[in-house]
Amino acid sequence: MRVRINFTIILLLIALYVNSQEIFNPPVKHDIVFKAGEKLTYQIRYGMIVAGVTNLSLTEEVYDNKTVFHARTVGQTTGMADNLYSVNDIYESWFDKKTNLPYKQIRNISEGRYTKYNEVTYNRKNNTVHSKLSGIHKVPEKILDLASTFYYIRRVDFTKIKEGDVILVNMYFSDEIFPFRLIYSGKETIKTKFGKLDCIKISPVVEVGRMFKSSNDLTIWFTDDKNCLPVLVKMDIRLIGSVLLKLTQYENITYPLIIL
Repeated sequence: MRVRINFTIILLLIALYVNSQEIFNPPVKHDIVFKAGEKLTYQIRYGMIVAGVTNLSLTEEVYDNKTVFHARTVGQTTGMADNLYSVNDIYESWFDKKTNLPYKQIRNISEGRYTKYNEVTYNRKNNTVHSKLSGIHKVPEKILDLASTFYYIRRVDFTKIKEGDVILVNMYFSDEIFPFRLIYSGKETIKTKFGKLDCIKISPVVEVGRMFKSSNDLTIWFTDDKNCLPVLVKMDIRLIGSVLLKLTQYENITYPLIIL
């Protein structure tokens, strides 16, 4: 079974129903918790095996006469995994600095012999997207793309959400609309390579079946500080077991990391 190494692709592991209070697209905090120049590096491991690296970078650019954030995520296999099945996936997003809503996205993937490239632009006035591969599609208001969803989660004000509540976000990916649900599971202190960190615990609701045994087999820990920095992802996958995605390096974060 092949597991994608790109950090943001994890967000597509969704379920169809959650028996809990749902909060649709909660507004983002006014304070921006990330800034241009931020770079995050993650290592993915299957037990003792290092299978890949994912790099996330954020810059400022001018798009349609507006200064926007440009997020770029690159996921690559390494070592033995690269020899068995080479992966080089790139996802890009140009999104609004205040609302976090994307204006444009690029998907450029290479997985083994399979390659695919597409550009999608968003028309916020009439809630449509234009895909170079499939044309114009009607979409829900406030829809996000894959990369902007990652940064959107970091801007959610979790002090206004109760433990057990479910945040619902719509994403446009691969010319489809995906309803993405994540459960706020409270707080937890975890050990990292940087030391002990107080974290917010988020559980994206995954679909039980071929890949996962239960709907809570995926957990993401974000630092419980102004950065809301994702430091650890844990997936319990059928046949493989536990897969970890760990933050190994960070640069130019907005606030100092609070280490206990």
